[in-house]
Amino acid sequence: MLKQIQEEINNIRKKDPACKNCFGIWLYYPGFQAVLAHRLLHFLWNINLGFLNCFYRTIICFLQYLVKIVTNIEIHPAAVIGKNFFIDHGSGVVIGETTIIGDDVVLYQGVTLGGVSTKNEKRHPTLGNNIVVGAGAKILGNITISDYVQVGANSVVLKDVPSHSTVVGIPGRIAKLNGELEDIIDNLDHHKTPDFLGASLEALTKKIEDLEQEIKDLKAKS
Repeated sequence: MLKQIQEEINNIRKKDPACKNCFGIWLYYPGFQAVLAHRLLHFLWNINLGFLNCFYRTIICFLQYLVKIVTNIEIHPAAVIGKNFFIDHGSGVVIGETTIIGDDVVLYQGVTLGGVSTKNEKRHPTLGNNIVVGAGAKILGNITISDYVQVGANSVVLKDVPSHSTVVGIPGRIAKLNGELEDIIDNLDHHKTPDFLGASLEALTKKIEDLEQEIKDLKAKS
């Protein structure tokens, strides 16, 4: 457990240039506090007490509720989270019950890993390894986000995403980055996110200009 905590701290120091020392991580990093509490509550959640399970798990959920009050981050105790998970800033992050998260994943504030079903089934997303999810993004439903994916801020992802992709927009659309995504994940180069809307508007503007020029040429000939 101590080794895992040290790995979490080293991961934060690597990924957050604002981090000055380990003491600060313990004192005022809500993402670290929430993840640390979750790892303990998740361990307790998986203990089977038979007919006492309902009462026992209610207590665990109440403890998670207290963690939510302190950190403003809600992680269901049943969610499965891998190594080196970092929630930066953290305010408003929600991670649902059947969520599965791989290794080396970064979430920013306002991210929701939510469900779209009320049935007692796998209804939350599965995230692979080496993923960055930008501020305010929503990933909804039993979908899979594969390895080395960047989800742009405020995107709404409703479908599976292949590896080495970037997702932007509402609903989320996919762009290939031809093997460059490893650098984006490591360096958090959010400015390299493709601008689908801007590109579309630029193409439409050029098309209109071309059509206007054709009309002028036709008028000149007549």
